[in-house]
Parts: sequence; C-alpha cells; structure tokens
Amino acid sequence: MGSTDDARLQAVLSALWSAANVQGCFGQSDREPEEQDAVPCTVASLAEFGHLYGRVRLPTGQLVVCGCVAVRGGDESSDWLDLYVPVGALDHAGVAYWDGRPFFRSAATDDWLAAVGAEAFRSASFSLGVIGFEASGCTSASTMAGRLPEERDIGYLLPRGEVLHYGAANT
Repeated sequence: MGSTDDARLQAVLSALWSAANVQGCFGQSDREPEEQDAVPCTVASLAEFGHLYGRVRLPTGQLVVCGCVAVRGGDESSDWLDLYVPVGALDHAGVAYWDGRPFFRSAATDDWLAAVGAEAFRSASFSLGVIGFEASGCTSASTMAGRLPEERDIGYLLPRGEVLHYGAANT
C-alpha cells in the first residue's frame, strides 16, 4: 500500500470491500455466515480475527467465499492487503485455475481481480497491486520503478501518477 498507517489501511480495505461487492463481513472461517454475527469491516477487526471473510460473485456467476488479510510492515515498511478466493471455493465453483504453468491463474478471475483493484484505486490509491497465487510481498513498488516487467508470471496493477496500469500475466 505504500505505508503502514492504520487510516490508509482502512481506506484501502473499505475501497476493496466495496469494489469487490463483498457480501457480509465475518471473523470466523469455521462457521457459515448465517451461523455468526457480522463484524465491522475495519482494521480493528482484521487485528482481532486475523482475516475477514465474506462472499463475492465471481465473473462466472457463482457466489463463493472470499477472505482478506493484512500483512503489516513488510518490505520498505509497507503494508500489504490481500483479497483472496480460496482454491477450494474455486474448485467448488468449477473455475479452472491451473494448467501446469508455474503459478495458478485464471484469465477470468485475474481480469476480475484487476477490475476490482482498479475500482478500489479510484477511492484509495495504493503503490502496487499483484494478482496471483500467494503473490503478496513478491516485489515492491520501488523495485518495479514504475515499469511493468515484459514477462510476467503474475499480474500487476502499477500506478503511474494518477493512472493505474494493468499488466496481465503473460508467460
């Protein structure tokens, strides 16, 4: 995100939740949403529960579980905020995401996640977004130096000024 400020993390969390149109916000993964009380979609809830959970509608139309986790104070004293759909939820929805290449990916879900990131960026800018299987922390905005790699095993959302550029995985 470019900083470790709680207010900044909250802004991006709120923007991401809204952009993905996440239904609900829950703190426990071992119970169905109907079996637990909703929690506020806040940095305090992330700190208390470790992850926040909800449901999102994939581009295929299926409603699946999703989660969000903050990785605080990583490289360059920057926080990462990860929105994810568990592999089991992708399996249940029938989304193909692995074809033998080094990274799991699905063009449909990658493009959807890029659109979610772009929408979130309109409300709360961030310094770098990555799209892929367990990709957070794999690089930094300063390492990227404003340039997308020509060969990409994962997708990148890279701001240049006020404009967010998407470089889809291409290997």
